[in-house]
Formats: sequence, C-alpha cells, structure tokens
Amino acid sequence: MKNKKPFKIHRSILKVLLGLVIVMVIGAVVFLCLQISGKNRLYNKSANKKPDLASANISWAEESVEGSTQEGGQPTQPILIVEEDSENWEEGDLRYKGVHYRYNAEMLTFLFLGIDKDGTVKEAKNGIDGGQSDAIFLLALNPKTKEASLVAINRDTMTDIDIYDKKGSFLLTTKAQLTLQHGYGDGKEQSCERTLASVSKLMYNLPIHGYCAINYGAIPKINDAVGGVTLTALEDVKDNGKLVFQEGKQVHLKGKNAVTYLRTRDTTKEGSASKRLERQKQYLLAYADTAKQAIKKDVTLMVTLYNTIKKYMVTDITVDEVSYFSTQVADYKFDDKHIYSVPGEIKMGEKFEEFYVDDQGLYELILKVFYDVIED
Repeated sequence: MKNKKPFKIHRSILKVLLGLVIVMVIGAVVFLCLQISGKNRLYNKSANKKPDLASANISWAEESVEGSTQEGGQPTQPILIVEEDSENWEEGDLRYKGVHYRYNAEMLTFLFLGIDKDGTVKEAKNGIDGGQSDAIFLLALNPKTKEASLVAINRDTMTDIDIYDKKGSFLLTTKAQLTLQHGYGDGKEQSCERTLASVSKLMYNLPIHGYCAINYGAIPKINDAVGGVTLTALEDVKDNGKLVFQEGKQVHLKGKNAVTYLRTRDTTKEGSASKRLERQKQYLLAYADTAKQAIKKDVTLMVTLYNTIKKYMVTDITVDEVSYFSTQVADYKFDDKHIYSVPGEIKMGEKFEEFYVDDQGLYELILKVFYDVIED
C-alpha cells in the first residue's frame, strides 16, 4: 500500500499540470482567434478603401501634365497627375511634384475624440446636446514600417458639418467648427459616426477603421493605469485663477491633474485652443512611451484598460480588435517626428476663433503619412 501512495500523489499532480496545460492551450487558441478576427474586422470596417485625392477642389491640382506654365516652360503651380500610361501605374496612384505615390492599403487609422463631459457616457437629452469634441486626433499605424503616426486636428477647423434640430431631423450642411459636429447627435454612437464622416471628408475621404470617444472623466483612470505620466509643462496653466503648472517645470501627472493639463485653457487669450492642442500632443507622446513599457510587461493591459473605462467611452473597436491592436502597438516606433498637425491659420470669427486649413499643406501631409513612394 505504501508503494501505491506516491503514485497517487504523482498522478494528482499530473492531472493538475495537464489541466493547466489544457487551459493555457485553450487560452492561447482563443487569444489567437481574437487576433485574427480583430485584424479582419478592422480592415473591413472603413466605408472607403482609399482617399479620393483626385477629387480635391483646389486650384493648384491639375489632372494632367498640361498644367499652366510661366515663361521658360516652368509650371506656376505644383502639378498633380492622377492618370499615367505606365506598367507600374495602378488605379488611385498619383504623381505629385514628380514623385509617384500609392495609397498604403495596409494602414490602420483610428479617430480619437476627447469629449467635454466629466461623467460616464449618457444619451443626450436632445439632438443638439451630444457634447463637443475638444480633442481630435487620428492615429495611423503602418504595419510595413512598424511606425505609428499621430495627426492632430484643431477643434476649431472650419469644415462641412451636418446640422440637426432637437428632434434629430436633418436641417442642412454648413461650414462650422469641427468640434460642433459631435454635439449634433445622441452623444454616443450616432455622434461619433457623424464626426468620423466629417473628419474623413475633411481628409479627402480617408479610410478610418474605428473611433473611440472618451469623456474627460476617464482620463485619471487611463493616466494612472500606467503609473502616471512625467513631462515638462509647455506653458503656465491655471485652474480657477490658481497656477497649477508652471512653464518649464517637470511634473508627474496623476489623477485629476492630468485632466487639468489636458483640458484647461485661457479662452481670453488668442490661440488658446492651439496651445492646448500642443499640450495634448505632448502628453500623448509621453503616455505612449510609458504605456509601451507597461504593455511589454503585461500584454493584457489594453484589454484590462478597455474594460475599466468602457463606461466613459464610446467606441466601435471591439475586444477582439483591441486584442489584435495591443499585440501590434508595443513594437511600433512612435516619437515626436511622427506627430503632425493639420496645417492652417487661426482667424477670429464673429464670436469664436476659426481655424482654416492650408489645403496644399494638408494634401502633402496625407501623402507623407498615408502613401508609399513608388520607384519607377
């Protein structure tokens, strides 16, 4: 009997180990399936397959090599060629300033919005109370180069937005600040979808594969999940007249201090929204560096964070897409050279500031971030 007892103990241990292995294998298979499912879903979500740069309504874009010329045969404007008789030419290709460009169909682009509401997400009381998007960013992931780019869009960008009445009935499309588009909707999916459509149109029908709108109330949770963020204040920031951050001073942002740094601006000063946008860009770069290290230690961090803040967030990015997303971004390069702003200038409107996009600058930005250079 004594000889059989050790055998029983070993057999029990073996069962436990075998059970753990089975659980691990099942977990790995499920995780892999989530990744594959997430990848496929992401690439199929965008309504557009490539930007429509050829349709740009800008005076300097010519659709053939027969552009206007000055004396000596030199073009007076940059020439854009959208059709060319070449073996290496594909539909949608462009030649701009002599360079052959092709849209990178492997790009994954996401719209991130910071909504000016503190609490958890709630349906708007009426069709014009969805909340404004104070922060507007596009995150572009390039699987070919393993590079992540961030494109900041000024909240006051004057562009086409759709106007609705309180009952949700469509009234008209008009030029207004982009930040207002989110307000015309339910404050949830409807508001996000309408903002995404406006942003995509602004960017010449750029494919966007998902959106994520986060109320400011979620920022402390997002910030503290990675242990807080350290940076150097870009400007003096006051809250209710009290100096909270001093320009040039290093600070470790924790809790509500992160909200103050990202949200507060002095509306009595010209260009305050643009200066705040610079702070937001700075923060996102610092956060990305911190989060990348945290994800390397815990690959499930993004899924955990997703579940933690979901009450403050509206997104069409599913858990399986987050699973795929989280395994990719940890290896991506992201630095200040990959942070861009849609170019333009601020003008004072009748009551509020208005930001007017530099069309040619935006055109060139899209080519730089979202297109490949093709060697002929």
